[in-house]
Amino acid sequence: MGVIGILAVIFLKGLTVVTVDTADVTTVSEYFSQNGLGLSFYSWYGSVRLFYFRVPEDTVLASFGLYAVKKSGSSCRTINITVHFQSGAPPVINPLGTKFASYTPVVPSHNLTIPVSTTMNNTFLNITNPSAGDWFIAAHLPEDDGKIEVEGLSSKCSYVLQPLLMVSRRIVVPVLEAGTAQTHSVSSPNTVAYLKIFIPEYTQELNLTLWNCSIGSSGASMCSLQVSLGSTTVPVNSQAFRNCTGKTICTTVLKSPPWEKWLRITVASTASDNVTVGFNIGASLSACKLESTSSVLGILKSFGPNSSYFSIATENQGSSSNTWNISRSLSDTLQIVGNCFRHQTVLREDLDVLSAKFSIVNGPNVTVAANLPTVLLFNLNSGDDSGGTVIVDLVLNKSSWTNHSALLLACFTYGSPILSLESLKDCSTGLSQGYSLKMNSTKTEDHLRVPFPISGYWYLTMQILCFGNRSDCDDSEASVLTSVYLTPCIDDCGQYGQCRLLRTFSYLYAACVCKAGWQGWSCTDDATAQSYGRQLLATLLLTLSNFMFIPAIVVAIYRYYIIEASVYAFAMFFSTFYHACDQPGIAVMCIMDYDTLQFCDFLGSVVAIWVTILCMARIKEIFKYLMFVIGSLFIAMSLQLGRRGVWNMMGPCLFALIIMAIAWVYRGVKRRKCYPPWWKRWVFFIFPGIGIAFIAICIYAFAETENNYYVTHSIWHILVSLSVAFLLPPRELLADKPWSCLQKSKCRYQICSNQSEDTYDVT
Repeated sequence: MGVIGILAVIFLKGLTVVTVDTADVTTVSEYFSQNGLGLSFYSWYGSVRLFYFRVPEDTVLASFGLYAVKKSGSSCRTINITVHFQSGAPPVINPLGTKFASYTPVVPSHNLTIPVSTTMNNTFLNITNPSAGDWFIAAHLPEDDGKIEVEGLSSKCSYVLQPLLMVSRRIVVPVLEAGTAQTHSVSSPNTVAYLKIFIPEYTQELNLTLWNCSIGSSGASMCSLQVSLGSTTVPVNSQAFRNCTGKTICTTVLKSPPWEKWLRITVASTASDNVTVGFNIGASLSACKLESTSSVLGILKSFGPNSSYFSIATENQGSSSNTWNISRSLSDTLQIVGNCFRHQTVLREDLDVLSAKFSIVNGPNVTVAANLPTVLLFNLNSGDDSGGTVIVDLVLNKSSWTNHSALLLACFTYGSPILSLESLKDCSTGLSQGYSLKMNSTKTEDHLRVPFPISGYWYLTMQILCFGNRSDCDDSEASVLTSVYLTPCIDDCGQYGQCRLLRTFSYLYAACVCKAGWQGWSCTDDATAQSYGRQLLATLLLTLSNFMFIPAIVVAIYRYYIIEASVYAFAMFFSTFYHACDQPGIAVMCIMDYDTLQFCDFLGSVVAIWVTILCMARIKEIFKYLMFVIGSLFIAMSLQLGRRGVWNMMGPCLFALIIMAIAWVYRGVKRRKCYPPWWKRWVFFIFPGIGIAFIAICIYAFAETENNYYVTHSIWHILVSLSVAFLLPPRELLADKPWSCLQKSKCRYQICSNQSEDTYDVT
């Protein structure tokens, strides 16, 4: 049995089984899983591992299984994994407790903490009557400590999370039609009545009524029932409940139900066990006429949400061409209540990934009145829109605002608009909570940022509300400059952030990675921000510390090591400009592509160590230069494969040290004395050089963190360059100058040779 099979067995053992014993209802179970992903310590949203599942329609039970696996290792420890759940869109999380940008309301996500103390841990989350559609799971480890670790130097403990989903779905769900009644029965605690009703577009209100209840054989008319409308969502549950216990006729009114969707109705018994309760149930819908402010008749039908239940038709001849009605096909099942709102058509223009612009026909100014709300529809139903951010900007035209005691209220809601703002305390529909924007004579603009909006149709409802004498406000109108668009990140993450496009499986989403100490969802929290002076200091330290290679270059030239000096100059140049470009703040200067600068910096550093050790080996020049070239080529290839690995630096160093050790042992055996032969060379040059290099390696490997990087890495630059100056061997006393072969003889050429062998000039 494979790993997935083993997890499936464990999953089924941990599942809470609900038995439905009825001959008229059939359920089917479905099983979904995704590959496990390694978790990371949290520093920004890119550290999160995001999973998503699609829950089918008519699901009555969804059970999420979370399997955390800890791979054994010496550094493994007990750790807590935080898992966030949300339906419809990825969860907006804030593990670091940072501040969000202005005008960004956030609802905390539902989360679980999984302690991982053994090799495998499992946790289950059961959700009854889950909402159909996308469900997202975000998982991460605790906050990152900011330590910069060299890859391969220490063994990391790997934590892997694999989510699974098992759903129990009903094959047959009775459809409740408006204007018709049905008879059902339930018993406690085993059976529940599941029904669904389709909510057409422009529905203002749903009335659900239960009557003619009978309990067992007694025939009692009291309804011992509880009714719920809608499906379970997290973190905010979008269900409406009604307890009908003790009522002969139980009516539930749901205002602004979600349009163009199937609404689930669940009826459960509150009577004693094993008692059957029968009842009749019926529903009625009331719908609105639509008064459109658009002048193009076909645009509303072409760009509005498609509906098989509605058609757009003009009223009787003589009516205004701007007035629209619901078609006669619904007149038998819906109660038309008259004009409820004014409609302004909105066109969507896709600009890029997670980027769209909404243009208002006859806009961008929208006329808002007091007698009827004005509704704008925004299509965010492309599937990937939930990975971006919706920006809503409203600006009130002061010249059009005449009633200074009034209030202009705007509600941005999902699923359906709010068709009555006058008696509304908050922007909530029957099943969901919206976002409010308010303007008056003193506050003439308001803004809203909604990160990770639920995929679907969103509505912006605006109306003028009057306080006091209503007659003074009936004819009031105002012009509002309306701007709505979809963008990957809020304000492109600002000056101190970068917007990154992320992908999990086939789903795309965006998040901000902050720099220079800035934090927050959109890099607007300056609690730990670095000042400009701090940024400038870091840039100067990391760049100017490279000039400590100048003594090494001078020593190399003085001792006739011209090739080595060229390598040191290359390393100094590219390290200087790489760190000038690599700064997180605004004190940045890039002379070429960042990736090119980084590659040349790493290449120069490793090759400088390579040529220094080979130079200390004192092998014949032809072999030394051959090793220079071959080693540089292999180092370039290794760095292209991975630049952060410890063996990219340690591999060439160890190989060069082996060559040097063989050469020194060979000379020591041949001469029958220690090599190099001079004790002053060991005491004043080799031992100090090795000590300085050892301290530099320790700082580079163990002491660097994100906070002290500019100090520790600058010290690394200084120590490495000083160790090179100490370790370079002295020139040979009988060696010809490098440019001696340019001196012309009488024969117009001269053969350069070096007959000397290991003669030191100790300086």
